[in-house]
Amino acid sequence: MALNFFDQFMSPTLMGIPLMGLALLLPWTLYPTCTPRWLNNRLLTLQAWFVGLFTQQIFTPLNPEGHKWATLFTSLMLFLITMNLLGLLPYTFTPTTQLSLNMGFAVPLWLATVIIGMRNQPTVALGHLLPEGTPVPLIPVLIVIETISLFIRPLALGVRLTANLTAGHLLIQLIATAVFVLLPLMPSVAIITALVLFLLTLLEVAVAMIQAYVFVLLLSLYLQENV
Repeated sequence: MALNFFDQFMSPTLMGIPLMGLALLLPWTLYPTCTPRWLNNRLLTLQAWFVGLFTQQIFTPLNPEGHKWATLFTSLMLFLITMNLLGLLPYTFTPTTQLSLNMGFAVPLWLATVIIGMRNQPTVALGHLLPEGTPVPLIPVLIVIETISLFIRPLALGVRLTANLTAGHLLIQLIATAVFVLLPLMPSVAIITALVLFLLTLLEVAVAMIQAYVFVLLLSLYLQENV
């Protein structure tokens, strides 16, 4: 039974070929492309409004040097939020429940922000490891702690996204199983449980969107420290 609960996180295969690549390419086929017309339809207008609002909110606090990352971060946000939401549909697979994929996003982007800080302003970047006014006896210990916290950032990014989505999917499957088991035995309890399942699904939709936003927001904060 425990193995069946975790089967939903296994990459689906067709004739022995993993479909992970297809799942990663699917989000980009769902978004309409802009047209050269003066007036777009409602969907394109809503999409452009959302992208513009998100980009403005993320990059307003950043220096102009960091605005070069706008296209990358906005695309990553749309990609993550689409994969998270598609994973809530029945008979689907959520690639963002795989820690390897999330670390593949987190580590290169975090490392790029660190390299930019070391190249453009090495004094300021290294100054984050030792806050001003630190007592002399605490300097070696504090440098070690800040260095560990710096290198644990990408791990925290990947684990946060993976853990939240995995926990939500498992909880939904557990409650759904309880509904099917209780339906012939105690119909009234099964109806109440189904209502809880519906509310939990709405909560998981919110979590899927919030976690994608938090992932990109934290990356933008790391970038802000280094530009």
